[in-house]
Amino acid sequence: MEDIWIEKYRPKRLSEVVGHREIIERLSAYVKSKNIPHLLFAGPAGTGKTTCAIAIARELFGDKWRQNFQELNASDERGINVVRGKIKDFARTAPIGDVGFKIIFLDEADALTSDAQSALRRTMEMYSRVCRFILSANYSSRIIEPIQSRCAVFRFKPLSGEEIKSYIRMIADKEDLEITEDALTAIAFLAKGDMRKAINTLQVSASISRRIDSDVVYRSTSTARPEEIKELIECALKGEFLASRKLLEELFTRYGLSGEDILNQIYQTVYDLTIPEDKKINLIERIGETEFRLVQGSNERIQLEALLAQFALIGKGLR
Repeated sequence: MEDIWIEKYRPKRLSEVVGHREIIERLSAYVKSKNIPHLLFAGPAGTGKTTCAIAIARELFGDKWRQNFQELNASDERGINVVRGKIKDFARTAPIGDVGFKIIFLDEADALTSDAQSALRRTMEMYSRVCRFILSANYSSRIIEPIQSRCAVFRFKPLSGEEIKSYIRMIADKEDLEITEDALTAIAFLAKGDMRKAINTLQVSASISRRIDSDVVYRSTSTARPEEIKELIECALKGEFLASRKLLEELFTRYGLSGEDILNQIYQTVYDLTIPEDKKINLIERIGETEFRLVQGSNERIQLEALLAQFALIGKGLR
Protein backbone atom coordinates (compact mmCIF):
# COMPACT_ATOMS: atom_id res chain seq x y z
CA MET A 1 0.00 0.00 0.00
CA GLU A 2 2.92 2.38 -0.70
CA ASP A 3 1.27 4.05 -3.70
CA ILE A 4 -1.24 6.88 -3.40
CA TRP A 5 -3.96 5.53 -5.64
CA ILE A 6 -5.31 8.97 -6.57
CA GLU A 7 -2.05 9.67 -8.41
CA LYS A 8 -1.45 6.08 -9.51
CA TYR A 9 -4.81 5.90 -11.31
CA ARG A 10 -5.08 9.51 -12.45
CA PRO A 11 -6.02 9.43 -16.17
CA LYS A 12 -3.13 10.50 -18.39
CA ARG A 13 -5.21 11.35 -21.47
CA LEU A 14 -8.47 13.23 -21.89
CA SER A 15 -10.10 10.15 -23.40
CA GLU A 16 -9.52 8.30 -20.10
CA VAL A 17 -11.29 10.91 -17.93
CA VAL A 18 -14.51 9.64 -16.35
CA GLY A 19 -17.74 11.40 -17.33
CA HIS A 20 -18.12 14.94 -18.75
CA ARG A 21 -18.30 13.68 -22.35
CA GLU A 22 -19.23 17.07 -23.83
CA ILE A 23 -16.42 18.86 -21.96
CA ILE A 24 -13.86 16.22 -23.01
CA GLU A 25 -14.91 16.49 -26.66
CA ARG A 26 -14.45 20.28 -26.65
CA LEU A 27 -11.10 20.09 -24.86
CA SER A 28 -9.90 17.35 -27.22
CA ALA A 29 -10.72 19.60 -30.18
CA TYR A 30 -8.52 22.33 -28.67
CA VAL A 31 -5.67 19.88 -28.11
CA LYS A 32 -5.97 18.49 -31.64
CA SER A 33 -5.58 22.00 -33.08
CA LYS A 34 -2.56 22.55 -30.73
CA ASN A 35 -4.09 25.80 -29.56
CA ILE A 36 -6.17 26.54 -26.48
CA PRO A 37 -7.65 29.75 -25.07
CA HIS A 38 -7.46 30.65 -21.39
CA LEU A 39 -9.71 28.16 -19.58
CA LEU A 40 -11.80 28.31 -16.41
CA PHE A 41 -12.82 24.98 -14.86
CA ALA A 42 -15.60 25.43 -12.31
CA GLY A 43 -17.29 22.80 -10.19
CA PRO A 44 -17.21 20.73 -6.98
CA ALA A 45 -14.10 18.99 -5.66
CA GLY A 46 -13.06 15.64 -7.07
CA THR A 47 -14.85 15.94 -10.40
CA GLY A 48 -11.78 15.97 -12.69
CA LYS A 49 -10.72 19.61 -13.06
CA THR A 50 -7.04 19.09 -12.16
CA THR A 51 -6.97 15.79 -14.06
CA CYS A 52 -8.20 17.50 -17.24
CA ALA A 53 -5.60 20.27 -16.92
CA ILE A 54 -2.73 17.78 -16.55
CA ALA A 55 -4.10 15.59 -19.37
CA ILE A 56 -4.19 18.62 -21.69
CA ALA A 57 -0.54 19.37 -20.87
CA ARG A 58 0.51 15.73 -21.39
CA GLU A 59 -1.19 15.54 -24.79
CA LEU A 60 0.07 18.92 -25.98
CA PHE A 61 3.69 18.71 -24.85
CA GLY A 62 4.38 14.97 -24.63
CA ASP A 63 7.56 14.16 -22.68
CA LYS A 64 8.29 17.87 -22.16
CA TRP A 65 5.01 18.57 -20.39
CA ARG A 66 6.60 19.19 -16.97
CA GLN A 67 8.88 21.92 -18.36
CA ASN A 68 5.91 23.64 -20.00
CA PHE A 69 3.39 23.24 -17.18
CA GLN A 70 3.38 25.17 -13.90
CA GLU A 71 0.87 24.27 -11.19
CA LEU A 72 0.15 26.67 -8.34
CA ASN A 73 -2.40 26.40 -5.56
CA ALA A 74 -3.97 29.78 -4.98
CA SER A 75 -5.26 28.84 -1.52
CA ASP A 76 -1.64 28.55 -0.34
CA GLU A 77 -0.29 31.56 -2.22
CA ARG A 78 -3.14 33.99 -2.69
CA GLY A 79 -1.54 37.44 -2.60
CA ILE A 80 -0.62 39.89 -5.31
CA ASN A 81 3.12 39.15 -4.90
CA VAL A 82 2.57 35.62 -6.22
CA VAL A 83 1.07 37.03 -9.43
CA ARG A 84 3.85 39.59 -9.77
CA GLY A 85 6.55 37.03 -8.90
CA LYS A 86 6.10 33.31 -9.65
CA ILE A 87 3.37 33.61 -12.27
CA LYS A 88 4.95 36.47 -14.21
CA ASP A 89 8.44 34.87 -14.11
CA PHE A 90 7.11 31.64 -15.60
CA ALA A 91 4.82 33.39 -18.08
CA ARG A 92 7.55 35.54 -19.65
CA THR A 93 9.92 32.62 -20.46
CA ALA A 94 9.79 30.91 -23.87
CA PRO A 95 8.12 27.49 -24.23
CA ILE A 96 10.11 24.31 -24.95
CA GLY A 97 9.10 22.27 -28.01
CA ASP A 98 6.97 22.91 -31.06
CA VAL A 99 3.88 24.22 -29.21
CA GLY A 100 4.01 27.99 -29.13
CA PHE A 101 2.93 28.48 -25.53
CA LYS A 102 3.22 27.16 -21.97
CA ILE A 103 0.45 26.50 -19.44
CA ILE A 104 -0.01 27.88 -15.94
CA PHE A 105 -2.58 25.92 -13.95
CA LEU A 106 -3.94 27.93 -11.03
CA ASP A 107 -5.84 25.60 -8.70
CA GLU A 108 -8.46 27.03 -6.32
CA ALA A 109 -8.25 30.37 -8.11
CA ASP A 110 -11.36 31.56 -6.27
CA ALA A 111 -9.13 31.89 -3.17
CA LEU A 112 -7.10 34.71 -4.80
CA THR A 113 -7.64 38.14 -3.30
CA SER A 114 -9.38 40.74 -5.48
CA ASP A 115 -6.10 42.65 -5.88
CA ALA A 116 -4.31 39.48 -6.99
CA GLN A 117 -7.09 38.72 -9.48
CA SER A 118 -6.83 42.23 -10.91
CA ALA A 119 -3.07 41.77 -11.35
CA LEU A 120 -3.67 38.33 -12.87
CA ARG A 121 -6.07 39.82 -15.43
CA ARG A 122 -3.33 42.13 -16.68
CA THR A 123 -0.75 39.31 -16.73
CA MET A 124 -3.11 37.09 -18.77
CA GLU A 125 -3.47 39.92 -21.26
CA MET A 126 0.25 40.73 -21.57
CA TYR A 127 1.58 37.17 -21.97
CA SER A 128 -1.28 35.48 -23.84
CA ARG A 129 0.96 34.88 -26.88
CA VAL A 130 3.42 32.61 -25.02
CA CYS A 131 1.36 31.46 -22.04
CA ARG A 132 -2.14 30.08 -21.48
CA PHE A 133 -3.85 30.05 -18.11
CA ILE A 134 -6.11 27.29 -16.80
CA LEU A 135 -7.97 28.40 -13.69
CA SER A 136 -9.77 25.94 -11.42
CA ALA A 137 -12.44 27.12 -8.98
CA ASN A 138 -15.14 25.58 -6.82
CA TYR A 139 -17.19 28.78 -7.11
CA SER A 140 -16.83 30.64 -10.41
CA SER A 141 -18.85 33.57 -9.01
CA ARG A 142 -15.80 34.45 -6.87
CA ILE A 143 -13.70 35.02 -9.99
CA ILE A 144 -13.91 38.64 -11.14
CA GLU A 145 -15.84 39.26 -14.34
CA PRO A 146 -12.86 40.56 -16.39
CA ILE A 147 -11.08 37.22 -15.90
CA GLN A 148 -14.20 35.18 -16.66
CA SER A 149 -14.68 37.09 -19.91
CA ARG A 150 -11.12 36.21 -20.98
CA CYS A 151 -11.68 32.48 -20.42
CA ALA A 152 -13.65 29.67 -22.02
CA VAL A 153 -15.70 28.43 -19.05
CA PHE A 154 -16.25 24.70 -18.45
CA ARG A 155 -18.62 23.67 -15.66
CA PHE A 156 -17.97 20.27 -14.09
CA LYS A 157 -20.79 18.51 -12.28
CA PRO A 158 -20.61 15.74 -9.65
CA LEU A 159 -20.02 12.30 -11.16
CA SER A 160 -22.88 9.84 -11.22
CA GLY A 161 -22.98 6.77 -8.99
CA GLU A 162 -22.55 4.47 -11.99
CA GLU A 163 -19.48 6.37 -13.23
CA ILE A 164 -17.88 6.09 -9.80
CA LYS A 165 -18.76 2.40 -9.50
CA SER A 166 -17.28 1.63 -12.90
CA TYR A 167 -13.96 3.33 -12.13
CA ILE A 168 -13.71 1.84 -8.63
CA ARG A 169 -14.39 -1.62 -10.08
CA MET A 170 -11.55 -1.10 -12.57
CA ILE A 171 -9.11 -0.15 -9.80
CA ALA A 172 -10.22 -3.11 -7.68
CA ASP A 173 -9.57 -5.48 -10.61
CA LYS A 174 -6.06 -4.08 -11.13
CA GLU A 175 -5.27 -4.36 -7.41
CA ASP A 176 -6.67 -7.92 -7.20
CA LEU A 177 -9.33 -6.92 -4.71
CA GLU A 178 -12.61 -8.76 -4.25
CA ILE A 179 -15.29 -6.09 -3.98
CA THR A 180 -19.01 -6.73 -3.57
CA GLU A 181 -21.82 -4.81 -5.24
CA ASP A 182 -23.05 -3.45 -1.90
CA ALA A 183 -19.53 -2.10 -1.25
CA LEU A 184 -19.56 -0.28 -4.60
CA THR A 185 -22.97 1.17 -3.71
CA ALA A 186 -21.66 2.26 -0.30
CA ILE A 187 -18.58 3.93 -1.83
CA ALA A 188 -20.73 5.77 -4.39
CA PHE A 189 -23.09 6.87 -1.60
CA LEU A 190 -20.24 8.19 0.54
CA ALA A 191 -18.42 9.87 -2.36
CA LYS A 192 -21.42 12.00 -3.44
CA GLY A 193 -19.96 12.56 -6.89
CA ASP A 194 -16.35 13.07 -5.68
CA MET A 195 -14.04 10.56 -7.40
CA ARG A 196 -11.09 11.54 -5.22
CA LYS A 197 -13.07 10.63 -2.09
CA ALA A 198 -14.20 7.37 -3.69
CA ILE A 199 -10.63 6.27 -4.51
CA ASN A 200 -9.42 7.23 -1.03
CA THR A 201 -12.25 5.22 0.50
CA LEU A 202 -11.32 2.18 -1.58
CA GLN A 203 -7.64 2.40 -0.60
CA VAL A 204 -8.44 2.72 3.12
CA SER A 205 -10.85 -0.23 2.87
CA ALA A 206 -8.22 -2.33 1.05
CA SER A 207 -5.80 -1.72 3.91
CA ILE A 208 -8.27 -3.50 6.22
CA SER A 209 -9.30 -6.41 4.02
CA ARG A 210 -8.65 -7.73 0.50
CA ARG A 211 -12.32 -8.68 0.40
CA ILE A 212 -14.33 -5.48 0.58
CA ASP A 213 -18.01 -5.41 1.46
CA SER A 214 -20.22 -2.59 2.77
CA ASP A 215 -19.31 -3.35 6.41
CA VAL A 216 -15.61 -2.85 5.66
CA VAL A 217 -16.36 0.41 3.80
CA TYR A 218 -18.45 1.93 6.60
CA ARG A 219 -16.02 0.72 9.29
CA SER A 220 -12.95 2.07 7.52
CA THR A 221 -14.51 5.50 6.96
CA SER A 222 -16.08 5.75 10.44
CA THR A 223 -19.46 6.40 8.84
CA ALA A 224 -22.82 5.25 10.18
CA ARG A 225 -24.80 2.98 7.91
CA PRO A 226 -27.85 4.67 6.31
CA GLU A 227 -30.11 2.06 7.97
CA GLU A 228 -28.87 3.13 11.42
CA ILE A 229 -29.60 6.80 10.71
CA LYS A 230 -33.02 5.86 9.37
CA GLU A 231 -33.75 3.84 12.53
CA LEU A 232 -32.72 6.85 14.64
CA ILE A 233 -35.12 9.17 12.81
CA GLU A 234 -38.04 6.71 12.74
CA CYS A 235 -37.58 6.00 16.44
CA ALA A 236 -37.86 9.73 17.20
CA LEU A 237 -40.89 10.14 14.94
CA LYS A 238 -42.65 7.32 16.82
CA GLY A 239 -42.29 9.36 20.00
CA GLU A 240 -39.69 7.02 21.53
CA PHE A 241 -37.41 9.88 22.52
CA LEU A 242 -35.28 8.05 25.10
CA ALA A 243 -34.69 5.14 22.72
CA SER A 244 -33.65 7.52 19.91
CA ARG A 245 -31.36 9.36 22.34
CA LYS A 246 -29.68 6.05 23.14
CA LEU A 247 -29.15 5.37 19.41
CA LEU A 248 -27.65 8.85 19.03
CA GLU A 249 -25.23 8.14 21.89
CA GLU A 250 -24.14 4.92 20.14
CA LEU A 251 -23.37 6.87 16.95
CA PHE A 252 -21.17 9.26 18.89
CA THR A 253 -19.26 6.56 20.76
CA ARG A 254 -19.08 3.72 18.20
CA TYR A 255 -18.11 5.77 15.13
CA GLY A 256 -16.57 8.85 16.73
CA LEU A 257 -18.73 11.07 14.54
CA SER A 258 -19.05 14.80 15.11
CA GLY A 259 -22.43 16.46 15.49
CA GLU A 260 -22.22 17.92 11.98
CA ASP A 261 -21.39 14.50 10.51
CA ILE A 262 -24.49 12.98 12.08
CA LEU A 263 -26.64 15.96 11.10
CA ASN A 264 -25.52 15.70 7.46
CA GLN A 265 -26.44 12.01 7.40
CA ILE A 266 -29.82 12.76 8.98
CA TYR A 267 -30.42 15.38 6.29
CA GLN A 268 -29.62 12.92 3.48
CA THR A 269 -31.83 10.20 4.99
CA VAL A 270 -34.94 12.35 5.54
CA TYR A 271 -35.74 12.27 1.80
CA ASP A 272 -35.93 8.45 1.88
CA LEU A 273 -38.59 8.37 4.61
CA THR A 274 -42.10 7.25 3.70
CA ILE A 275 -43.89 10.19 5.33
CA PRO A 276 -46.02 13.02 3.88
CA GLU A 277 -44.16 15.80 2.10
CA ASP A 278 -45.32 18.51 4.52
CA LYS A 279 -43.75 16.54 7.39
CA LYS A 280 -40.46 16.28 5.48
CA ILE A 281 -40.56 20.06 5.05
CA ASN A 282 -40.93 20.48 8.82
CA LEU A 283 -38.04 18.08 9.45
CA ILE A 284 -35.73 19.90 7.00
CA GLU A 285 -36.60 23.24 8.61
CA ARG A 286 -35.61 21.90 12.04
CA ILE A 287 -32.40 20.40 10.62
CA GLY A 288 -31.50 23.79 9.13
CA GLU A 289 -32.00 25.53 12.48
CA THR A 290 -29.84 22.94 14.24
CA GLU A 291 -27.09 23.22 11.63
CA PHE A 292 -27.02 26.99 12.11
CA ARG A 293 -26.64 26.59 15.89
CA LEU A 294 -23.83 24.06 15.46
CA VAL A 295 -21.95 26.41 13.13
CA GLN A 296 -22.33 29.14 15.75
CA GLY A 297 -20.59 26.89 18.29
CA SER A 298 -23.46 25.41 20.31
CA ASN A 299 -23.05 22.11 22.19
CA GLU A 300 -23.56 19.41 19.56
CA ARG A 301 -25.12 16.78 21.83
CA ILE A 302 -27.65 19.19 23.31
CA GLN A 303 -28.59 20.47 19.86
CA LEU A 304 -28.98 16.99 18.34
CA GLU A 305 -31.05 15.78 21.29
CA ALA A 306 -33.19 18.91 20.91
CA LEU A 307 -33.59 18.00 17.22
CA LEU A 308 -34.78 14.50 18.13
CA ALA A 309 -37.26 16.08 20.55
CA GLN A 310 -38.55 18.26 17.70
CA PHE A 311 -38.85 15.15 15.52
CA ALA A 312 -40.89 13.47 18.26
CA LEU A 313 -43.29 16.43 18.35
CA ILE A 314 -43.61 16.48 14.55
CA GLY A 315 -44.21 12.74 14.58
CA LYS A 316 -47.33 13.20 16.71
CA GLY A 317 -49.22 14.04 13.55
CA LEU A 318 -48.22 10.68 12.06
CA ARG A 319 -49.46 8.56 14.95
